[in-house]
Amino acid sequence: MRSEDLRDLAIKTLDDMKGIDIVTMDVRSLTAITDYMIICTGRSTRQVKALAESVALNAKEAHAAIARTEGDSESEWVLVDLGDVVVHVMLASARSFYSLEDLWEPVKELREQKS
Repeated sequence: MRSEDLRDLAIKTLDDMKGIDIVTMDVRSLTAITDYMIICTGRSTRQVKALAESVALNAKEAHAAIARTEGDSESEWVLVDLGDVVVHVMLASARSFYSLEDLWEPVKELREQKS
């Protein structure tokens, strides 16, 4: 599966499940670890976990090579590693505290405005 298709699948899943402030960053020019990072906010730990689980499940159903999650026991910040796409689903407090967008500031952001 192409990284762009995987990115689009993750964004659609997050959007369909009412994820908030979805941000996509193309990091291909900055790192060899992944092609895209997606950051999304959930309203509660339950929603954060559900968003991450849905992304992983939909990726597996689409035959993505990798679909692993980390952090779902506390569900304040759950990372979904899809290989070419890494999805961070966070509570607003964790997103504000860690400020991942600022760490990748040189990256051109593609914002999906959802509130």
